[in-house]
Amino acid sequence: MIETQPNRVIYGKTLVELGERDPNMVVLEADISKSTNTFHFAKRFPKRFFNMGTSEQNLVSFAAGLATTGKLPFVSTFAVFASLRASEQIRSSVAYPKLNVKIVATNAGVEICGDGPTHQACEDIAVMRAMPNLIVLSTSDPVTTKKATEAIAALQGPVYMRLGRQDAVVLHPEDLDFQIGKMLSLRRGDDITLIATGNMVEQALLAAETLALAGVEARVLDCHTVKPIDRDAIQAAAQETAGIVTAEDHNVYGGLGSAVCEVVSETFPCPVYRVGLRDRFASSGRDYRALLAHFNLDSHEIVRQAEALLRRGPDI
Repeated sequence: MIETQPNRVIYGKTLVELGERDPNMVVLEADISKSTNTFHFAKRFPKRFFNMGTSEQNLVSFAAGLATTGKLPFVSTFAVFASLRASEQIRSSVAYPKLNVKIVATNAGVEICGDGPTHQACEDIAVMRAMPNLIVLSTSDPVTTKKATEAIAALQGPVYMRLGRQDAVVLHPEDLDFQIGKMLSLRRGDDITLIATGNMVEQALLAAETLALAGVEARVLDCHTVKPIDRDAIQAAAQETAGIVTAEDHNVYGGLGSAVCEVVSETFPCPVYRVGLRDRFASSGRDYRALLAHFNLDSHEIVRQAEALLRRGPDI
């Protein structure tokens, strides 16, 4: 049986573990603690938990103030509200002064399913990646989520981390050597490289298995840190394989695909085909996997783009 668990659940439980070790750690959230799973911290440390209500701008500003007093604030809400409604506060009150605030946003991407386009954050990586001083993470499974939460707690400076809503398959061993800014290799291959982030890492692995049946060996990289991105891994992929296919539950503009293209254009040019939302809003759906497939955010689309790249076909 394949082990699965929502990354947001792992995040919530890891907050408690970190809170046990650091009395200066505080958690703030916007009246959705059951969805973000910050309620675990609230139960264990009620005096260090602040429910700011549905007031995301105040949520971030309050966290920035706490950071100036030596506290370690973790801020959680839905990704769409963190990246858009509170973007000015993140920019001016957190990123600009380089305050030690960790913004961990859940329910990112198309995969939140039934909530529809008003809640499907498919622009957040682009928005956050454009802000100076801000590290941007997008984890793929429970192991990387736990490791990333621990890593950003130990890191001095502002961070934005996005998490999905649905169950995530465990892809990595528990003794994983996790480093911010370093991609993780999940599969070796010299024919083509698949670079994915978040929930699309699982789909990239499935695509690699399908390609292998046709004799194509795909390298699979888990890009958990979109900024600063692992330039060395991208350049190696560009030099050692025929090209790169990126995959993200996000708009193709401004996200992982754009970040990879930027590195390739500056180092070793190669074809880069991008799997993601094609400059459009998504929609509601009952089954999140069916919804991802509907918007070509699955292993079949990754295979299709990989085959097109190998044929030097159009990226459509």
